[in-house]
Amino acid sequence: MSNREYVQLLSEDGEPIGIADKAEVHDHNTRLHLAFSCHITDEQGRILLTRRALSKVAWPGVWTNAFCGHPAPGESFESAISRRAADELGTTVTGITPLLPDFRYRAVDASGIVEYEICPVFSATLSSDLIPNPDEVAEYRWVEPADLAQLAKIAPWSISPWLVEQLEQLDA
Repeated sequence: MSNREYVQLLSEDGEPIGIADKAEVHDHNTRLHLAFSCHITDEQGRILLTRRALSKVAWPGVWTNAFCGHPAPGESFESAISRRAADELGTTVTGITPLLPDFRYRAVDASGIVEYEICPVFSATLSSDLIPNPDEVAEYRWVEPADLAQLAKIAPWSISPWLVEQLEQLDA
């Protein structure tokens, strides 16, 4: 059985045009593909920030939202979000809700790796303890929403570019 993961490639207008091996899609000329981003809140309303593992290909060591991922071809966002919550954070989530269904971004990290995604943004609520996978998450922190908004305004370089854009759109 193959351990390969595949992503859905998209045309510029968002239509599916094929699939690609996830391990081969993120490079200096990344093709537009489907992804998702998920924000997790706790019972106090704090937002989970994670620091990407230093071994990650793109944006290693960067602080960002709870987790991101790619639905497999034919997989629902809800299924992909539940799968990635388990894979990255060793947890389960409930209340998966769309926040920015049309979010799209392109960003280039310091090494030249490009992220180019149609990336709907969701929120979810933590429903079990966090047991982060060290291959995905170096560390995590719970932050107040107002503190995160201020961080994005005064030091946008300190968090992922997609999180900065998401916070700007959510604030608008």
